[in-house]
Amino acid sequence: MNKEKLFRLETESNEAGVKARTGLLKTAHSEIETPVFMPVGTLGTVKAVEQRELYEIDARIILGNTYHLFLRPGTEVMENAGGLHRFMNWKNSILTDSGGFQVFSLSKLNKVSENGVEFSSHLNGDKYFFTPEKVIEIQRIIGSDIMMPLDECLPHPSDKSSVKKSIALTGRWEKRCFDYFRETKERYGHEQKLFSINQGSTFSDLRKSSIDVLNETEFDGNAIGGLAVGEDINLMYETVDFSTDYLPKNKPRYLMGVGTPVDLLECVERGIDMFDCVMPTRNARHGRLFTTYGEINIRSAVYKNDFNTPDSECRTYTSENFSLAYLRHLFISGEILGFQLASIHNTEFYLKLMKNIREAIKESRFKEFKQQFLNKYLSNTKTKKAKGI
Repeated sequence: MNKEKLFRLETESNEAGVKARTGLLKTAHSEIETPVFMPVGTLGTVKAVEQRELYEIDARIILGNTYHLFLRPGTEVMENAGGLHRFMNWKNSILTDSGGFQVFSLSKLNKVSENGVEFSSHLNGDKYFFTPEKVIEIQRIIGSDIMMPLDECLPHPSDKSSVKKSIALTGRWEKRCFDYFRETKERYGHEQKLFSINQGSTFSDLRKSSIDVLNETEFDGNAIGGLAVGEDINLMYETVDFSTDYLPKNKPRYLMGVGTPVDLLECVERGIDMFDCVMPTRNARHGRLFTTYGEINIRSAVYKNDFNTPDSECRTYTSENFSLAYLRHLFISGEILGFQLASIHNTEFYLKLMKNIREAIKESRFKEFKQQFLNKYLSNTKTKKAKGI
């Protein structure tokens, strides 16, 4: 374990009140500059974005999901293929979520015990049992570069006594994950890493307790879980800000399931290094494009004869080659290409935002960059024609 160091901290902001930082993640498959956004490839595919397009927009790491991959295509197929990298022909890095969130959110019936969680498949109702060891074993078969442990994900809101009991169970589960991880070996000749996931809802004392317990074990990185599940956005930011004060500086910090472009800026400022969210591709499939001046609905009739580009300031592949009128035509006609171009655009928009954030941190102008971005992004997007978007 820990044959190669995963993370190198490179820059810490010297701006007052800013905890933003840059670093370098080095896995067996790629080097990844942080802060980084990881496109979500739940089932071994970033929806409507082919692998060669991910390379083109410089995606160095994507996310897969243990729960979904366990159900489809299944561990036998992935092992026979030589792991997920070979199965999907992806040469860069993969992080896999443990599937805990999906077990608790998608299964109508689940039963939690000290040993693990019994759940019913959302596909056909078949029953399965995930132990901490089982989750690590599945991820060994997947062959992801970064693995996540099994944790309990409570709904929001939950009472404090329930959260306290839950973080204790999560701590014990994660220690079992760590021990099993150390006892087992990778299957495909490349090193794998294991993060922790702290919980505690928005209770600062419980969140600190969870972090303190997990810090006693030498995980390779640390994730903040249980947020962006319905709590007030400012309370989420406060919890992130509080949490990063207690997470080790020399390890990557991953905020799970977040979020909007505004969320990324706010949480980078509070010391987060890694993000994932389905929003870029999910919104794209509904005709929602992220632009410098906010989101737009490409289905709107206002774009029927608008031959401007979707975003004249963020030069994505889609913006450089296709007009608003053409994109609207594709969506109104139900053409699959519309989903593809919108998904590529939104994913590239996120990755370019993170690149600009990294540059701003390195040049000690994060505050300036954030304000300039927000001034445009949160402006009145109804005047799209005047702004060329």
